[in-house]
Amino acid sequence: MRARKVVGALVLLGALLLIGVRLGWLPLADAWNPWAPLDVRAKPNLLTRFKLSRLQDDPQLCDQALATSGLRTSRQPDSRADVDCPLSNTVRVQGGDIALSSSFLASCPLAVAFALYQRHGLQPAAQQVFGQGVARVDHLGSFACRNMYHRKIGWRSEHASANALDIAGFRLSDGRNISVLKDWPKDSAEGRFLRLARDGACDAFNVVLGPEFNSAHRNHFHLDLGPLWRCR
Repeated sequence: MRARKVVGALVLLGALLLIGVRLGWLPLADAWNPWAPLDVRAKPNLLTRFKLSRLQDDPQLCDQALATSGLRTSRQPDSRADVDCPLSNTVRVQGGDIALSSSFLASCPLAVAFALYQRHGLQPAAQQVFGQGVARVDHLGSFACRNMYHRKIGWRSEHASANALDIAGFRLSDGRNISVLKDWPKDSAEGRFLRLARDGACDAFNVVLGPEFNSAHRNHFHLDLGPLWRCR
């Protein structure tokens, strides 16, 4: 009985603290304030995924996060609700500090996650292995109105809502190209970098799949913000 009272008191105290932070009564650094806008420049922490999830239905809040990202993006109009794969809160990502093989359409949270990945996962991996940065990301696209694995019947892919991106390779600052298909199997600096780049994506995306997952991903990393959590 006493233990139950202690737990109840702690829950009440926690709720009061959260309310105090939410209303601004208790000062808290933005990085640890659940309701502060996500700053891509800040190192990811335990609240980053929660802050990313808040961006899905809040375009204005998502734009605030994008303003810290260094990405060049343009807002896209929402599609009609009656189309096969309706889109809302999307942007076109055109590049930034790192070039792209082509622009891609992304849900706003996916664009923010991609910026987090570039800054805190991808570039540190390249610096660690090669002592230089990544100059370009080569991708296979993002939006595709289809089911998973192109099946006629089944779950919609996260690509169908522009909530996934497939990355096939990278170009380093010295012009060297690194391919997931060719370099992943190698016991080399390139192979080591690709594993670090894959693992680093797990801090920004909910699902990260690569060649170790299955043969369908032998030539790319699949990154998405779907409801599942998986890093392979």
